[in-house]
Amino acid sequence: MPRASERRSAAAQRHADTVRFVLFEARPAGLTFVQLVRSSELSPHQTRSGLACLRDTITERGWPPLIWTRPDGYKFCADPAELQAYEVAIIRGKLTEIRRFITATVAPHAALQPKGRWIKHLNTQLNSVESTLDVIADYTDADA
Repeated sequence: MPRASERRSAAAQRHADTVRFVLFEARPAGLTFVQLVRSSELSPHQTRSGLACLRDTITERGWPPLIWTRPDGYKFCADPAELQAYEVAIIRGKLTEIRRFITATVAPHAALQPKGRWIKHLNTQLNSVESTLDVIADYTDADA
């Protein structure tokens, strides 16, 4: 993935403006990636670049959050329940990614170097991240 500075290039910002315009026009419905490419008349690469830049600048411009769901595709959303469901889904995905990284890379590394300072530190930090993400992933409004 390109660095943030590359996503904020003048071209990326133009693509982001185009993507934003198309998504605002489609509201409240969303657009799949293919529909977004067709509607914006950008290439798939330009559309991805525009989406990345849009995600980087959305808060500073005061626009509603951008989410992606399988049934609706990309869309701007202000519904708290829908936003929470999206955020929890993303957190669960990251939790799975972290757990696989721990079991496939970090744990075998720790077995090879059980006294290594780096691996002990990494293992401690990743276990903390895993625990925090697990708490967030299991959160529901009923708990509040």
